[in-house]
Amino acid sequence: MPLNLSHKGYSALSKLALASLAVCSFTTAANELGKSAESQASEKINWRDKGWELVWQDEFNDAKLDRSKWNVVVNCWGGGNNEQQCYVDKPDNFEFENGKLHIVARKEEHTGPAERERSPNYDPNNTKTLPYTSGRIRTNNKGDWKYGRFEARMKLPYGQGTWPAFWMLPTDEDYGGWAASGEIDIMEAVNIGAKTDANGKLSDAPETRIHGTLHYGAAWPNNVYTGTAYKPPGGFSPATGYHTYAVEWEEGEIRWYMDDVHYATQTAEGWYSEYTDEAGNKVRRPQPAPFDKRYHLIFNNAVGGAWASNVNEKGIDPDIFPQRLSIDYVRVYQCSKDPETGKGCASISEGAKLVKPGDGH
Repeated sequence: MPLNLSHKGYSALSKLALASLAVCSFTTAANELGKSAESQASEKINWRDKGWELVWQDEFNDAKLDRSKWNVVVNCWGGGNNEQQCYVDKPDNFEFENGKLHIVARKEEHTGPAERERSPNYDPNNTKTLPYTSGRIRTNNKGDWKYGRFEARMKLPYGQGTWPAFWMLPTDEDYGGWAASGEIDIMEAVNIGAKTDANGKLSDAPETRIHGTLHYGAAWPNNVYTGTAYKPPGGFSPATGYHTYAVEWEEGEIRWYMDDVHYATQTAEGWYSEYTDEAGNKVRRPQPAPFDKRYHLIFNNAVGGAWASNVNEKGIDPDIFPQRLSIDYVRVYQCSKDPETGKGCASISEGAKLVKPGDGH
């Protein structure tokens, strides 16, 4: 996700700072998207014969959330990006049907904690009211991995103001606060089906792009990001059917896939983790930090916020709700050839984009 804002991120921005940064960051990102975002990759990769071994999964067949695998987030914090949903733990926001989990964003006012649970300022009696409810689940301390293949089959919500994500955060934050300890965005999308602004201006063509991104650098506000967008070939929409989204993560390299098409790669030469020592000097940790620690999985279905509300047709269309992020399954694999480094099982296409420092979404 662009620059120093994240619907997942750990920043503690004031409302005034958030508003000014959001407009600048996401306007710039929107203009950059049309220049470099669309990968030309289209070749499907047969990754199943590379040595990946299934080590964890949820097929969502029990018609209820498996609490031994998932924690449910409850707050109205807004993700640090002025998102307009409260994350709740209610059946109406977690529906199950035919072996699928639907994380449902609904237009309904809700009051809940104004800070995220890990904030030093968290107080359940300090509340905030927002106009939407939705869901966010995570596997922290129940499913945590260093290296592997992480895959989910999903159908995305559609319309202006939608912001679904399948992503990973470090469980222990060994290198410091966001984003010094990193963030891996396996799949994000905003406003699927709304008018696209892929070429830097609004057109009548529908938005279909998905995004894969890394966040790293120093702790906010000195964090950076690199990533790219992928426009599915053939003009189909990720909101009209189920598709698979994955990353393969090994020591020093992370690769992104949609429907077994390898569309992007990032390497340790392009990322870093940095801190300031007692003398005020900026010090970079040895590669491949920060992407060499255990991470956990997260799914959420956000509404509005600094990215979704500032691109495409802008704002939130209240008439499209409820909207569902539908998940058929999520699976985690380790490379049987070398589980310690994840190396030896790579699924690589020559058509994938090598994302370099300075590349935005």
